[in-house]
This record gives sequence, structure tokens and C-alpha cells, in this order.
Amino acid sequence: MNHLHFIDYCIILLVLGITLYLGFRFAKRQDTTEKYFLSKGNFPAWALGLSLLSTLISSVTFLGYPAQGYTSNWVLLVQGLMVPIVLLGTIWFIVPLFRKVIGLSTYEYFEKRFGGFARYYSSSSFIIRQFAGMGTVLFLIAVAIHEMTTISPYLILAVVGFVLVLVNLKGGMQAVIWLDVFQGFMLFASGIICLGVLLFSINGGVPEAIKVASENNRTGFGPYDFRFDQLTLIVMIINGAFYAIQKYATDQTVVQRYLTAKSDRAAEKASLLGISLTVPIWTIFMFIGTALFVFYKQNNLPEGMKAEAVFPHFIMTELPTGVIGFLVAALISAAICSLSADLNSLAAVGMQDYYKKLRPKKTDKEYLYMSKTFVVLSGLISIAIGALYLVLGNEGVLGVIFTIYAIFSGGIVGIFLLGLFSARANRQGVNIGIITCILFTAWAFLTSTPIGVKEPKLLLDLGNFNFTHHKLMLGVYSHLVVIVVGYIASLFFPKPVLEPNLLYSSWKANRHN
Repeated sequence: MNHLHFIDYCIILLVLGITLYLGFRFAKRQDTTEKYFLSKGNFPAWALGLSLLSTLISSVTFLGYPAQGYTSNWVLLVQGLMVPIVLLGTIWFIVPLFRKVIGLSTYEYFEKRFGGFARYYSSSSFIIRQFAGMGTVLFLIAVAIHEMTTISPYLILAVVGFVLVLVNLKGGMQAVIWLDVFQGFMLFASGIICLGVLLFSINGGVPEAIKVASENNRTGFGPYDFRFDQLTLIVMIINGAFYAIQKYATDQTVVQRYLTAKSDRAAEKASLLGISLTVPIWTIFMFIGTALFVFYKQNNLPEGMKAEAVFPHFIMTELPTGVIGFLVAALISAAICSLSADLNSLAAVGMQDYYKKLRPKKTDKEYLYMSKTFVVLSGLISIAIGALYLVLGNEGVLGVIFTIYAIFSGGIVGIFLLGLFSARANRQGVNIGIITCILFTAWAFLTSTPIGVKEPKLLLDLGNFNFTHHKLMLGVYSHLVVIVVGYIASLFFPKPVLEPNLLYSSWKANRHN
């Protein structure tokens, strides 16, 4: 594999310099917690839309989707395709409802609707998912750059982590948003460049690529069987519908973007722009993986190369100097941008849901100091998780990410849907639903997770009572458990008296007030 040229390093350093500049550019403006986390009204709708795009499109897209397209068909893309289908019918009321009900943390809504236990359960679930996802992104970037440069992956991890923490520490939400805008343009350009070069390099062009991919089961969204114990189309459709609601209606990283907009209308426009751009980019990078498979059917690939390393190998061996530097810079920028949003949202949840509860009525200066402390701590924990992945190794990173979402979704969508649409659901009933969900998730996870390499055994083997469905369905079932058990249990307790706008029906009646 060719090494990076001096010009490539210059381009990478230029992009890192721009990243650090944006962090320090807005440093003097971060003098209150509201400015640090929201900077409300300082961004046009198009910038927020690109920020949403960049938040959701990270190194997982840049490397995970090509790896998936290289090794299998497009079934994992179905989750992304479900996002616009679900959200185009719901985003118009979810956005203004949140902007009326909460101040900073998404999970304020859960407390107002169902009490403190629901809030802390949902926020802690978010924290677990974020740390797992951030560690995976850092792992991906370290492995990819190591494959391209032979630089120690631990050194890469440390450098990227340092830049990430420093940008967030100094620039707050303003730096995060404008970095996302910068990254959005780089992402589109890099995807189009790579796909164009790949298709031009394949003997026979697009027709041959489609033919070879079809013959080798690299196209389509199957298996199409109506079963839930395998990764089938129906599993991804159902999982994708719940994923869309969870990500865009209960995820702090996304909801925080709604709160930064100047108005409800601007927030809705930003959401629609972000949603409309994510699917084409997911599709481009999945198609890159398919084209890589065809290209290396016609050309030699080193034996034993992992799927996640194929795309970096192509970049380093088939692209010219300068373009390589731009793509590596885009990859690093994708990681820093998505992780910056994650760090900021983690600090916001840590401050709003925990520190302010433990130490109420303190000065905003103290809260701002602790917010930045949370940024540093979250960054260090994420770097440690990424290093742990490097030590233990990882296979099929994209599948791991989706599995983490499913397992640790913990019925959050179920709580949200009950809170939004059921006037009868109450605190006691939902708490019973959450506890039932925890027990169900523990049983399903323990009876379906093998350990060991030579002779893998289940963590808990109950024979015919083991959970046998695909793990992506575990997240779906957890939401349904909360909805069903939570609603039925609520019938045994008094009907709650609710504040305005907490229910969809009351928000709709009051939306013009």
C-alpha cells in the first residue's frame, strides 16, 4: 500500500487547522450555559439541516457502509430508508412540541410526563448508547488511518480525541454547528469522487457492476422471509421505524438541534433538510461497498484483509496524491464532527439531568465550568472505550452499532409514545412497564449471547425458554413491552392531571396560542 505524500499530509493538517480555528473562533462567546449548549437563534435553517446531516453521518457511514456493501447486500440500508417514511408524518408536531415543553434536555419531557424514574432511565440509556457509539467511531478512525499510514492506531486515537475535546471545550455549540456545515460539503464531495472513480475503474462500467453484484448476492434487501430470527427485510423495516422515532424524537443529539433554531418553522425546515440528505449519502456509501466488491473481483486484493480495511486500501492504492489527502481529511473530519455533537449532548444531559438536580440554585458560572468538565470526562471515557476496542478487536462494526442501538434502546420509544398519545398512562403504570422492560431485556440478552471462541456457550441457557429472535428485534420488543405493560398497569391507578402541551391532543388544541 502506498504511503501518504507530503501534499496529502498538508491537506490533512489544513483541515485539522480549520477544525481547531472554528473551535477557538467562537471561544469568547461561550460565557453562559445557554450559549454553550444552544446558542439559540444564531444559525440559519440550512446550517442546522447540514448539522443534523453531519451528526448522523460519521465514520460509521464512511467506513461501515462500504464494508457492509462489500460483504453483503443492502438490507442494513433499510433502517435509513425508514427514517423519511416515518418522520415526514411526525416531525411537524414533534419539533414545536419539544420547543414548548423543554429547556435543554430531551428527558425533561419524560419527567414532566411520568416523573423522575422515567427521566433518569431514559437519560442513562442515552448515555450508555452514546459512549458505545463514540468508542466505535474512534476505533474505526484509528484502524482506517493506521491502514493508510502505518501510524500507531493508539497515537491516532489520542490525537483525534485531543482535537475533539479541545474544539468542544472552546467553541461549544457554535463551533459544533459550523464544523458540521464544513463537514457536510466534504462528505458529499468525497462520496461522489470515490463512487465516480470506482465506477470508471470497473471494466464494463455500471452495467457490469450491477451484473456482477447481482450474481454474487450483493444487491437487494433480502432475505425476504417473514421471520424474526434472522436479519430479514421485515426485521429491518420494523426496527427502522422505531429507530427513526428514537433517533429524531428521543435522542438528545438531534433534539438539541431543534432547540437552537430561531423559530419552530426554522427547526422544521432544518429537520426536513437533514432527513432528505441523509438517505442519499447512506445510499452512496453503500453503493461504494458494492462497487468495491466488483472492482476487486476483477483485481487482486491482499489475502486476509478485513472488510473495514478494503475501502481505505482502495483509497491509498487507486487514487492520486491530493485526492487521497482530501478523503483522509474528510474521514477524520467526519469523526470529529459527529463526535463533537455527541460530546456536547452528553455534557448537556450530564449538566441538566444530573448535576443541576444534585446542586440546584448554583450560579451559571459554576454550571458552565462543570459543563466543560463533563466534556473533558466524556471525551476521555470515549477514547478509553476506543482503545479497548483496539485491544479486543472487532468484527462487522456496522452490525455492532445497530445491535447496540437495539439492546440499549430500553423501551424509550415506548415511554415517549405512551406519554404523547395516551392520556390514561400515568407515572406508576409506566414505571411498572420500565421495570418489566428491564427484566425482559436482561432475559433476552443473557439467553441469546454466546461467550467463548472454541466452544461458545450462552451466558444463560434456559433451553426452550431462550430468546431466539434476531437481536435487532430486541429493541423493538422492549418498546412494545413498555407500551402494553405500561398502559395496562396504568389502569389500576388514578388518571393523571397533566400540564398543557404534554399530550399531542392538548398541544394540537393549543398550538396557535
